[in-house]
Amino acid sequence: MKSDEVEIVIIEDEEDLLELLEYHLQKEGYKVAGFLSTDTVEQFLQEETPSLMIVDRNLPRVEGGKFVASLREIGYNIPVIFLTAKDRDSDIEDGFEYGCDDYITKPFNFKELLLRVRAVLKRSGVIDRQSVIKYKDITLDRDALSVTIDAKEITLSPLELELLALFLENPSKTILREELHDRFWKDKCEYPNYNAMNVTISRLKKKIDPDKKHGWIKTVWGNGYKFE
Repeated sequence: MKSDEVEIVIIEDEEDLLELLEYHLQKEGYKVAGFLSTDTVEQFLQEETPSLMIVDRNLPRVEGGKFVASLREIGYNIPVIFLTAKDRDSDIEDGFEYGCDDYITKPFNFKELLLRVRAVLKRSGVIDRQSVIKYKDITLDRDALSVTIDAKEITLSPLELELLALFLENPSKTILREELHDRFWKDKCEYPNYNAMNVTISRLKKKIDPDKKHGWIKTVWGNGYKFE
């Protein structure tokens, strides 16, 4: 199944955060249905078959964990990620007892959330696209969060890994700086500030090609970057 065929339900009572979550997931190509409470979710589930639910536990009227547990009791087995400020060890244990598939505490990183969403969807068999990308001497494994170059494992941050994945999926194509900003930095800075981008890509270059023998990532002056 392709990402644009995957529907994700979000239950989050903070409207601004709900809108941000919808934005980031839709940008990845997912269909999204957002709810500020659990009031109409069960009715929605009777009519739709979403592939994943992202649920806050601090919800009005019904605690999110107990709501998920009630869905499990009546037979719903939709994968669930709890996204919540409840961060004690006992809270996390309770979350898995209630039936979640992953547990993310607030504050959180959107890139990490997207990686975890993809991992849960892959584990549940919803998406079947390869998580492993190979290009020349590079092997990138999104699920394992690992990159191997010339049989040597390279440590990258989640942001660096997703940047590299984008380049590997688009060899010889110029990726515009505006596109990179919108994809990776817009949630941090509404208006483009390319200093952070330049620093991150420079660091990525040094990690994947410390001796500069490959010159994989090239600057396209005035436009962006491309991978060759």
